[in-house]
Amino acid sequence: MSFLSLRGLCQAVCLLVGTLDVVLDSSARVAPYRILHQTQDSQIYWTVACGSSRKEITKHWEWLENNLLQTLSIFDNEEDITTFVKGKIHGIIAEENKNQQPQSEEDPGKFKEAELKMRKQFGMPEVEKLVNYYSCSYWKGRVPRQGWLYLTVNHLCFYSFLLGKEVTLVVQWVDVTQLEKNATLLFPECIKVSTRDSELYFSMFLNINETFKLMEQLANIAMRQLLDNEGFLEDKTLPKPRKPLKNISALKRDLDARAKNECYRATFRLPKDERLDGHTDCTLWTPFNKMHIPGQMFVSNNYICFASKAEEACHLIIPLREVTIVEKADSSSVLPSPLSISTKSKMTFLFANLKDRDFLVQRISDFLQKTPSKTPCGNDREWKESMAEPGNEEVAELPSSSPLPVSPTSAFNSQPISFCTGEVPTASQGLLKLFRRNSEELLGPKAAKEKMKEESWNIHFFEYGRGMCMYRTAKTRELIQKGIPENLRGELWLLFSGAWNEMVTHPGYYADLVEKSMGKYNLATEEIERDLHRSMPEHPAFQNELGIAALRRVLTAYAFRNPTIGYCQAMNIVTSVLLLYCNEEEAFWLLVALCERMLPDYYNTRVVGALVDQGIFEELTRDYLPQLSEKMQELGVISTISLSWFLTLFLSVMPFESAVVIVDCFFYEGIKFILQVSLAILDANVEKLLNCCDEGEAMTVLGRYLDNVVNQQSVSPRIPHLHALLTSGEDQPLEIDIFELIKTSYEKFSSLRADDIEQMRFKQRLKVIQSLEDTAKRSVVRAVSGDINFSMEELEELYVVFKAKHLMSCYWGNNRTAVACRDQNLPYLEQYRIDLEQFRELFASLTPWSCGLHTPVLAGRMFRLLDENRDSLINFKEFVTGMSGMYHGDLTEKLKLLYKLHLPPALSSEEAESALEATSYFTEDAVTEVSPFVSELDLFLHCESQEEKSTSPQDYKYYLRMWAKEKDTKKETIKDLPKMSQEQFIELCKTLYNMFSEDPVEQELYHAIATVASLLLRIGEVGKKFSSRPMKKAGDCKANNTQDPVSEEESPTSEQSQNSAVERQLQVDPEDRAAGDAQAGKTQQENQTLGDGVGEGIGSPLLLLSDDEAKDDMSMSSYSMVSTGSLQCEDIADDTVLVGCEALSSAARYGSTVDTDWSISFEQVLASMLTESALVNYFEKKIDILQKIKDQKKVERQFSSSSDYELSSVSG
Repeated sequence: MSFLSLRGLCQAVCLLVGTLDVVLDSSARVAPYRILHQTQDSQIYWTVACGSSRKEITKHWEWLENNLLQTLSIFDNEEDITTFVKGKIHGIIAEENKNQQPQSEEDPGKFKEAELKMRKQFGMPEVEKLVNYYSCSYWKGRVPRQGWLYLTVNHLCFYSFLLGKEVTLVVQWVDVTQLEKNATLLFPECIKVSTRDSELYFSMFLNINETFKLMEQLANIAMRQLLDNEGFLEDKTLPKPRKPLKNISALKRDLDARAKNECYRATFRLPKDERLDGHTDCTLWTPFNKMHIPGQMFVSNNYICFASKAEEACHLIIPLREVTIVEKADSSSVLPSPLSISTKSKMTFLFANLKDRDFLVQRISDFLQKTPSKTPCGNDREWKESMAEPGNEEVAELPSSSPLPVSPTSAFNSQPISFCTGEVPTASQGLLKLFRRNSEELLGPKAAKEKMKEESWNIHFFEYGRGMCMYRTAKTRELIQKGIPENLRGELWLLFSGAWNEMVTHPGYYADLVEKSMGKYNLATEEIERDLHRSMPEHPAFQNELGIAALRRVLTAYAFRNPTIGYCQAMNIVTSVLLLYCNEEEAFWLLVALCERMLPDYYNTRVVGALVDQGIFEELTRDYLPQLSEKMQELGVISTISLSWFLTLFLSVMPFESAVVIVDCFFYEGIKFILQVSLAILDANVEKLLNCCDEGEAMTVLGRYLDNVVNQQSVSPRIPHLHALLTSGEDQPLEIDIFELIKTSYEKFSSLRADDIEQMRFKQRLKVIQSLEDTAKRSVVRAVSGDINFSMEELEELYVVFKAKHLMSCYWGNNRTAVACRDQNLPYLEQYRIDLEQFRELFASLTPWSCGLHTPVLAGRMFRLLDENRDSLINFKEFVTGMSGMYHGDLTEKLKLLYKLHLPPALSSEEAESALEATSYFTEDAVTEVSPFVSELDLFLHCESQEEKSTSPQDYKYYLRMWAKEKDTKKETIKDLPKMSQEQFIELCKTLYNMFSEDPVEQELYHAIATVASLLLRIGEVGKKFSSRPMKKAGDCKANNTQDPVSEEESPTSEQSQNSAVERQLQVDPEDRAAGDAQAGKTQQENQTLGDGVGEGIGSPLLLLSDDEAKDDMSMSSYSMVSTGSLQCEDIADDTVLVGCEALSSAARYGSTVDTDWSISFEQVLASMLTESALVNYFEKKIDILQKIKDQKKVERQFSSSSDYELSSVSG
């Protein structure tokens, strides 16, 4: 067989082996190149090294040559050689894994190996953690590519190598817009991952449900990061598994535990910090029907809960703070492994059929030991004592000044009320009890109906228990659907929402918040004050200061508890209703439960939660009311009605006495009930809505319907509703009974499940947050487009890159500094910011002024120039301002930017210690300094921010005058730029020489800049003669008095000649390009003549100086002067300045310090640059930034390609 055919066969075998590895090996990274060890007599080979490119495998071979091959000669037989090689390679691998993996990791060995290979394959840093990996196929067109899917905390990665075809995919979770699990004829049961740019299909999973669930979790974490900057933090306190788990990482266990915790807390309405310890199958004896109900027991650090397998059979919550006795009862055939739990309220719960009863009892005992024995707020028995006979409570209208007894259910029993001057009535009672009017209805049929409701609930309490340990069954739901009695409403709201648990475990928390927030003002308190009198103004409780003050305290306390939310409109309406039935502290904790658990993300600046549930509502409308869905979308009504319905729980669109029944069911059922009732309302108006022609007509139909939803059983006088205006002057529509509406919603739409709604919430959350991100991008791009010369497309691409760099700091940064903090309350422009290191990375990949090793230095100067507020962070506008100056400015603007980069503040004091004049320019009057990058809009907004901070507000006319004045006086021209010192000029020369490196015409550019530098050095030398020297030493004055009078007489002449020479330089027309080359040659001749005649001709400028001054001039710098003829860019040292005149280099520098009197202006730099066509062409060259961005995305991570070696060899 010929060598070529043998080589081809080897390549085919290599491709086949690589393909089989990808398909079969659970952790392999494709290795198309290998080094194998095989003896002559053996048919078995051992893999010594592998690589994905010839370049990589060559490095391995060189290492083997230097460290292993020489040692093999000492062995006598082949078996010893094989044993030695195997042991050596295994030892190296083990040592490498040991060094790269922390000792504290609990991950199994094979998983560690997969993680290390993943990092190498995709170029991920060590902080990027692998969660799990799966074998699957990626569908590229109609061809499946078998490979391995790696799911990390922040990325989805896929690699396939199939018969020489390599596929590498990396997708950030923050870019995912949709995740779907579906099955089609083309893609059999696959997972679809959608981004803004592409759709990816993965199939052939061994366990597709597990993979999809993990993907959802990781994408959800990414969405939380976009929403409120909550990055992923690994749970270090996660207990170790009792049995070792094969190939399951600690992160996977962490995420599984989080999912279970979230489900557990949502099911039983527990506080957000509650963590599930474990669960087990069991049965619960229910005394109300004398049965053993099968279900599951859940044990956490503060609660024991039970959920029956039948959804509505029974739910039970036992707080450990209520538990008095936990004991194991005697087992029997009828009742195996029973466990009895007794509480302070004299209730006993009997569990049985427990598999590991002893271990369970030990865990419960451990948690009981950590539970406080006493709770300052009392226990659940207080409700039973204080509300055993609610019907006998005496109700009377009381003035706001009347002293009221403190309810035993209040947390203020054991401590004085310190948040007001004296005990206010709302600290112990709801406003409804204080402002209920004596009316005939209290003695009429409605009162009798109310008494019957209360008696029904008392019977229920007797059979099912009262307080937190109540058995919650279908009977409980039936009673709620019939309406909660007003005297029990506050108590049951606290129970069913879980707010009671948080209140009793945080005694005095609300009172402390009220005290801390008293007298403090911010944006939230201003908004609260504005909305206080808009909160149920028709109700008498909020027509006086007592109700308004209570509402103010609750809203302000919550704003201080949760500054992220602060205050949002609609919170005032909901809170005012809570205060009618609860005291202040209870209303506060109900508001906490509402905002942070039951309606997550509803009450923030972007009402994300409401938009998510709006999307669910649209989807449910398509499923349940398909004939109406298309019409509603056409009219655009869904988005309008859902926000007003959901945010206020129908309180703003329905009569109060009817809407409060909706709230009753909501606190028991959650958002499921709100969606259910919304569908019932649309279903009741299908025919009318289908006949509507526009949105206004549809809103009128729904408004009239809601306004006539009545509660005939309410014992309170009917409160006028705002929607009554819609029906005035027309025939009164039919009234709809609220209880009939609720009954209809359960009959038609009770198939809704809480689990399905949570699944739909995830799907909609992806859409909503990505839509909001797109809106933010468009807003930012529009805001900066007027001041920036980039196109809209370029700005959008730059925004994507800038945002990605910010997000990368959130999950790859060493610490979560201000860079990672994203305040949603800030304007879109300020939400994403980057620091110096991130800016350097972007600058290096996007700048048209690449300076090799000098690029990071130039990037640092640009960052300091753009960072106007000196907070070490720059926003997107500042970033694109700097980029635009390099890409789209004219020649003068580009040179001006480059000039500023070598003056303070861009040039740091360490880089130029002697820049005195420029430093004083930038530090003088720093308060009123206006950057040239500040737009007119920024100045106006700055005035507005100053108004907010000022104690004495000014009118807008004052600020408009100030703005106009600043605009007129602070408009910067090139004459306003400070002069450049010699050391700063040297830094500028170094930047230019580095900038021209590797340019196609670099020699021409080197010659041009050498000529310009030589000319500018002479201009600076001559300019010294005419610069003012305010501070002189006595010795210098004496020397000046004794010098030759001829020199004094000749000085004016030399000054005139120098001025005329400088003027000639400044008179060069910037648009005159034709004479560039001729002028360059002329300037070079003049430079040579001037250099040759130093100290000889009468017209020489140096001859006009005194001996001392000439000595000073010749000692102006310790920097060496060299010719450009034989010097390359990489030979330039930090202390070297290149000039084009050898004569000047012969005039050696005798001094050791930089001349502080030497300076040049920007006009002189500009005029000198214009004389060299090579420099003009370089700075006027057009560069496509979109191509730069594409290249930047390609090299964001360095993937090792199989063609690396071939490409480098061809180019060489």
